[in-house]
Amino acid sequence: MATSPINQILKNIHPPQFKKAIYNITSFGAVADGKTDTKAVFDKVINLCSVNGGGQVTVPKGVYFIAGPIVLKSYVNLHFEDGAELVFSSEAKDYLPAVLTLWEGTELYNYSPLFYAYQCSDIAITGHGTVNGSASKNFATWRPQRSAEQNKLRQMGSDGTPVYQRVFGDGYHLPPDMIQFFGCKNVLIDGITITDAPYWVIHPVLCNNVTVQNVTINSHNLNNDGCDPEMCTNVLIQHCDFTTGDDGIAIKAGRDQDGWRIGQPTENVIVRDCVFNSKTNGLCIGSEMSAGVRNVYMYNVHIRKCLSAIYFKSNLDRGGFIENIHVNNVQCDSARSAFIRFENNYHGSRGGHYPTSFNGFTIENVTCKHSGEVGIYAVGVEGNTLKNIILKNVAVLNTPGDEVVAFAEELKYFGVVINGVRLAKPVNTGVVALKTD
Repeated sequence: MATSPINQILKNIHPPQFKKAIYNITSFGAVADGKTDTKAVFDKVINLCSVNGGGQVTVPKGVYFIAGPIVLKSYVNLHFEDGAELVFSSEAKDYLPAVLTLWEGTELYNYSPLFYAYQCSDIAITGHGTVNGSASKNFATWRPQRSAEQNKLRQMGSDGTPVYQRVFGDGYHLPPDMIQFFGCKNVLIDGITITDAPYWVIHPVLCNNVTVQNVTINSHNLNNDGCDPEMCTNVLIQHCDFTTGDDGIAIKAGRDQDGWRIGQPTENVIVRDCVFNSKTNGLCIGSEMSAGVRNVYMYNVHIRKCLSAIYFKSNLDRGGFIENIHVNNVQCDSARSAFIRFENNYHGSRGGHYPTSFNGFTIENVTCKHSGEVGIYAVGVEGNTLKNIILKNVAVLNTPGDEVVAFAEELKYFGVVINGVRLAKPVNTGVVALKTD
């Protein structure tokens, strides 16, 4: 009997194993009074653990303050015991010097993510403690969208400016991610609670073999996506509960020319057995997806509230592809815009004409109680239609609009019921604009 595609992916995903050596940060001078800076202690203990072959760096019960990032090293499991809380500084200067990072799909040197690792192997953040980004005091008040700084970075990506010349950080206002592991393999994030993050919350970049499980996010700031695997392979996200200020899951693969230059697709991703409550969208792919996204399986998901629930987004700058996507058993209580949404002309285009290929989607056994604008939105672009989409056993109980369909080829309905009426086949309605995040 042939192995299922999901099981084939799972064969390549294994949480890292660590030596039994334990390094307790309080044994090295960390003080759990919520105000003494523990940065030097964390740096010392993590380095010591790594050079000695690895093990567990333990954060015991108590409140620890840190003025700067946690920089993980290979073979280290940073473990938070019950009742442990790590509170990060809100001062931007504490996250300098700038490090190589990815900001909205473009490489640059910027403020360090609060948890950062670069080209490491076998790293983990585990336990049942809480990590508090303290971002509402500073980073989360910054508004980079449509700013001169954002446009400068976009232009550098478009022009192919050498990455070493893309130096931001001090004097700029592009907030860092909460957790970004860059170019790593064998990654585990398990059990922690994350609050008050500065920007994207969990952002693996160019990683292989990533597990994110049993994680609770309760962070409502602007652009607080829950988990955004980008240009990664073999990713498992399971048993998580995210309440976020932006998309719950947003699978990405680089932006425009920078994504094409790096050229690493995101592939072999499983999202399952999760709960999302989002200010914007639930399960997303895009819009930064220029190197391509394929072989994604999302199932057994409950979305409480969102803007659009199952959402695939790109625009005419992106190029690339989204293909071989499978969604099964998703329940949505309330979507303010659309339940299922394909959008190939998402906002923010800078005038390019590189339409993305959308090809090969199966969405089945999904239900939405209420969708505020439309049940199904499937809009490609002229000359580059959406292709090979199967919607099976789809129910939207209440919505003012059944469907919006344009430039969609081989879109098929099987058991699609909206407002109690079974839709036999899609009807080309033409393009209608919806709310965007």
